[in-house]
Formats: sequence, structure tokens, C-alpha cells
Amino acid sequence: MPLNVLKDIRKVYAGLNANEIRGAAFHDLKVGLMAESETDYQEMERFLAPPELDSQARHEALRAIHRVDGTPRNRFDFVLCAADVPLPANGYRFDPADAESTAKTIVAGHYHLELPIARNFPLFRRAVADQIVHRVSRENALFALVTALPNVLPSIIDLPWAVGEFATDTAFLTMNQVRMALLMAAVHGKSVGYAEQKAQIAAIVAGAFGWRALARELVGKIPLGGGLIPKAAVAFAGTFVVGLGLEKINRTGTGLSQIEKREAYARAFAHGKEAVAELAPAVAKRA
Repeated sequence: MPLNVLKDIRKVYAGLNANEIRGAAFHDLKVGLMAESETDYQEMERFLAPPELDSQARHEALRAIHRVDGTPRNRFDFVLCAADVPLPANGYRFDPADAESTAKTIVAGHYHLELPIARNFPLFRRAVADQIVHRVSRENALFALVTALPNVLPSIIDLPWAVGEFATDTAFLTMNQVRMALLMAAVHGKSVGYAEQKAQIAAIVAGAFGWRALARELVGKIPLGGGLIPKAAVAFAGTFVVGLGLEKINRTGTGLSQIEKREAYARAFAHGKEAVAELAPAVAKRA
């Protein structure tokens, strides 16, 4: 591994704070429930704390749930409401026929609470994991574009670390995937730390240079800078596939098969090209 990459990896390890991720996951979440009937209250409680959960997980979920007595005001992180109840501020309609959409809507509106929401309510974990995978993949695609246009000021780009601090894009992209490994462990209620995720981190680092070589090959085959979008799309797709693998191994104990990886990469590369095509004009204007 090149010396400059090793230096960058050490730098990012210093910036990555597993304790901060762990602490965010244990935010004391407070969720209000509003309904007119006992039946509706029980249905929402079963949604947030299903009876099939183990006793400890269900206790944690129920501890975060509070039936609202009167006006919710600002006491709750969000409020789940039955169909016949007017929505308060920060209120969300509970649709028992489409619980998945309810979870996605709540997660999308509470980026800063995604970790404690996932830790407390297991049925929200897939929605949170999907949000993290898409966000980190987009960050890495954006970084690949920015590093190809050196006149872009790092301060205008919303990334976890300043672009100018890293000599290699490989180190940044890899360590952002490592950050995703820590986040995904927190999402699934697991212990978070470099030792705890060492196997996943080792796999991420081992695969980093394969993605780098593929990106360089694509750029080299397309003249006059036309390879910038494929290069960034590789950053998006590679990160996306890593994220899917992290989600699956935390959820089931096994990662993606080679067939699943190939199929996921093909889909992700197509999505990555679309995402990068949207990002590129705004980045180019800053150059």
C-alpha cells in the first residue's frame, strides 16, 4: 500500500470517532402516540415494539414510547398519529396498511435521529440503512468529482472531512466506507468500534484498490475528461455495494454472494451515473 495512502488512513482514523457514533445511537428517544381508541394505541405500539422482539429489545422500544395526554408540544422527537387524530407539529400519520412507508417518511424527516430510531425500533432499521448507504455513496461520488476539479473550494462541499486534507481519493473513499461500517453496526444495535468491526473494516480496505483500478481504467478509455462521470459513478457504485453487504451481514450474519455483488453493482453503477450527472454541473460551476 502506498505510503501517502497509509498516512491518509491514519489521519482519518484520528478523525473517525466511534464513541461519537455510539453516543448518538443511545440518544434518549421520546416518541409520542396520539389516538382516540385503545385499539389504535395498541396497534401503533405493536408497530414500534412488535411482540416477536426479544424481551430486552421490546423493553427498549416500549421505554421510548409515550401515550400523549393533551397537546404534545415539544416534548417528543416525533409523534405517531392514528387516522382520526389531527396531525400536530412533528406529527406523522400511521398507516397500518403501509408501515414501510410510514417508517421511511419518519426516517427521511429525522436524519439527526436515524441511529437512535433504528436502535430503538428494529422495523425502522432497513429504512435507516438504505438512507445511510445512499448518502455515503453520494458523498463518495461527490468527492471523486471534486478531486478531479482542483479549483473547487472544499469549504463549499458538504462532506464529512475537508477535501484538501487528503493526498489520495482512495484513502477518503475507503475511510468513508469504514465510517459506514460503524454506522451500520449502530443501526443494528451492535457494539460499535474498530475492534468490533475489524473483519468488515479489513474487507473494505482490501477491496479499495480494486475499485480504484477500475475507475482509472474507465477514465483512461474516455478522452477529454469524459471519464470523470464514470469515475465518480464507480465511487458511488463501489460504496453502494459495500453498504449493501454491511447491511446484510449485520442483519443476517452473512454478506453478499458474488452473484449478488455483481447484480448490485450493475444496478448501482446505473444509479451512480444518474446521481453524478446531477452533481457534475453544480460542481463544475465552482471550478
